[in-house]
Amino acid sequence: MFFLLNAIGVLVVIGVVYLCSPNKRNVRWKFILLLLVVEFLITWFMLSTRIGTWIINQIASFFTWLISCANEGISFVFPSAMANEQVDFFFSALMPIIFIITFFDILTYFGILTWIIDKVGWIIAKVSGLPKLESFFSIQMMFLGNTEALAVLRQQLSVLSQQRLLTFGIMSMSSISGSIIGAYLSMVPATYVFVAIPLNCLNALLIANMLNPVDVSKEEDIVYVPDKGQRKDFFSTISNSMLVGIRMVIVIAAMVIGYVALTASLNGILGFFVEGLTVQKIFSIIFSPFAYLLGLSGKDAMYVAQLMGIKLATNEFVAMLDLKDKISSLAPHTVAVAVTFLTSFANFSTVGMIYGTFNSVVDEEKSHIIGRNVWKLLVSGMAVSLLSAMVVGLFIW
Repeated sequence: MFFLLNAIGVLVVIGVVYLCSPNKRNVRWKFILLLLVVEFLITWFMLSTRIGTWIINQIASFFTWLISCANEGISFVFPSAMANEQVDFFFSALMPIIFIITFFDILTYFGILTWIIDKVGWIIAKVSGLPKLESFFSIQMMFLGNTEALAVLRQQLSVLSQQRLLTFGIMSMSSISGSIIGAYLSMVPATYVFVAIPLNCLNALLIANMLNPVDVSKEEDIVYVPDKGQRKDFFSTISNSMLVGIRMVIVIAAMVIGYVALTASLNGILGFFVEGLTVQKIFSIIFSPFAYLLGLSGKDAMYVAQLMGIKLATNEFVAMLDLKDKISSLAPHTVAVAVTFLTSFANFSTVGMIYGTFNSVVDEEKSHIIGRNVWKLLVSGMAVSLLSAMVVGLFIW
């Protein structure tokens, strides 16, 4: 019975997203079905074969190496902060952006990144039905994180239409960052974290196909390459990249502080009228039906619904810390769906981070497309997390 509920849950989430789509006629179901088939194959491969886990671990190791290089620079300037057992979010997740942007701008300078975008994007586009650049972005943000991935592609984004920019915003809700994978693994089982990463990538493409279907001509489906006349010398390029990075860090930090503070103030107001009432509790009630559709029994369903509310209102770290204390007493299926659901940045603070990033990398007029479509970003983030958890849940009992 619970397996059947889990399977029905996949159809319900897709149905709800379809109802939310303002452009239902242009939804291409062929690619939706194709992406689902690929997801089931990947999940089987990851959970049932050793080589699948090894491949993802190798990719993750590369991005972990990038973060370690960034930390070398951060430690030189802030040695006391980086020496702490628990490093602040500002240093662990935001400051590495400076080096990551510089590293990938060097690859762009020599034409390496644009070549990779063109080739890898073409392959993923055959499955997703989206343009090459959007398809490559889904792969890139699996480990880089949304803000870093958007920054790396800022030259590409500057020449896109608002509709295509919205696709990047919608997909950005489903990412994680290589800089925090280690923190995840210290709290929850690694297997489900690494399975969630590619599933979030594919589900981001699936949901974007439904919420914001785009159709570009072959002439438009290209990777933008700046003219040689526009290109500065090498050292000017990397110096500019570092300045872009620090500006982005400041903007994102401001957005995160503001949104977390607003949530705390709203909780205070709610608690004044109803003792113990918080935004987290309200969201846990709203999402409780979806928790049952994860194939969970009553007690476990309400607990996972509580984790959903915590994640959306605050972040996945707070929810994972709560799960860490109870994980030994939970059934394998509950652990699998809970960890998979939590492995992404889908919350209100992330909306602020995405909006701040767009303000930094494209002109103000274009970035307004994000502000006008916040609801699509939130629907996308929750739908992707639910779909990934439901797919994994079908394989773990």
